[in-house]
Amino acid sequence: MTATRLIDRGVIRVSGEDARDFLQNLVTNDLDPVAPGHAAGYGALLTPQGKIICDFFVVALSPEDGGGFLLDAPLLQTADLMKRLKLYKLRAKVALEDLTESSAVLASVDGTPLPAGAGIIYDDPRLPALGQRAIADAEGIEALVSAAPEAYHDRRIALGVPAGGRDFPYGDTFPHEALLDQLGGVSFKKGCYIGQEVVSRMQHRGTARTRVVPIVFDDGIATETGAEAVAGGKPLGTIGSGANGRALALLRLDRLADALASGTAPRGGGLAFHLADKPDFIRFPFPGEPDFGTAAGVSP
Repeated sequence: MTATRLIDRGVIRVSGEDARDFLQNLVTNDLDPVAPGHAAGYGALLTPQGKIICDFFVVALSPEDGGGFLLDAPLLQTADLMKRLKLYKLRAKVALEDLTESSAVLASVDGTPLPAGAGIIYDDPRLPALGQRAIADAEGIEALVSAAPEAYHDRRIALGVPAGGRDFPYGDTFPHEALLDQLGGVSFKKGCYIGQEVVSRMQHRGTARTRVVPIVFDDGIATETGAEAVAGGKPLGTIGSGANGRALALLRLDRLADALASGTAPRGGGLAFHLADKPDFIRFPFPGEPDFGTAAGVSP
């Protein structure tokens, strides 16, 4: 077991008799399969315009643990997420608690299981290769930590899984662009939720031209996070987190396809790069594949 503490994560508890319905009517993923002892959920809270305010994991608590749900969320978004949830609470019988100061989030670095005493353990619902995560009391948690957070992110980048705030900006990114539709973060069968109409329209019309994709830098050195990606002087997007000569980048794939077709090499932060091999979980076509969309953009 090799685990790290993700110091950039916060924890919110949502409890009360209306907790499940409350979340089901707000978030992008389906809460029905999320139950104690079962898989956790991965989803997001959106603006009415369909852009991501915050993405998070949803973990169901057993009655012995007090019931309700824990949200494993980005630390920098926790206060805003609490504010938004309180805004939507209205008369629902729901209690909201920010447990960030007393809690810790652990993650497997090498895909092996976490120890049984690591707290509330759950499989990362995005991708089996990411292994397990856990929410635990912060006191004494360092005894279980054997790796730095960078080791977790190195593996995440190698697998092609984006992280909010690193690989896409909150408040300005649609779920399709952040790959939530590829990683089980959006249900297209559940009822309405905030921003659902926009997300559904992008799904059915295939208008997600911008996507986070894995890239490899030709010289084996990744540029800094936030660098501009260009091709032939035209903007393509933004370079996200990088490690070991690889990175994730939020790119306009139609513009990248045009550049590649003309023989123009894309560059990020002045360094040449190319698309990495497509991860197995990605179902939309990459530029250069026979079924890649043309004028309509990239079909989901």
